[in-house]
Amino acid sequence: MGRWLIIASLLALLALTVWIVVQQWILVSVDVPAWAWAAIAVGALLAILVGGGLMALLFYSDRAGYDEPPHRIERRDEE
Repeated sequence: MGRWLIIASLLALLALTVWIVVQQWILVSVDVPAWAWAAIAVGALLAILVGGGLMALLFYSDRAGYDEPPHRIERRDEE
């Protein structure tokens, strides 16, 4: 019952957010020039590239063993 209550409340919040965004979109009328759309596209592309690069580094780091927990190395006394 608790799981369904959480899911229903999250869906209600999502619906409320979408409704508010649509209402604001209808109220505002702004002409965006072509250079601004190009800047938005370049920014989105760079964000995707940076995110993809960071994910690639994360997977590389995991596969290379850099994410293993540290191990204590005991010193042997030389006799």
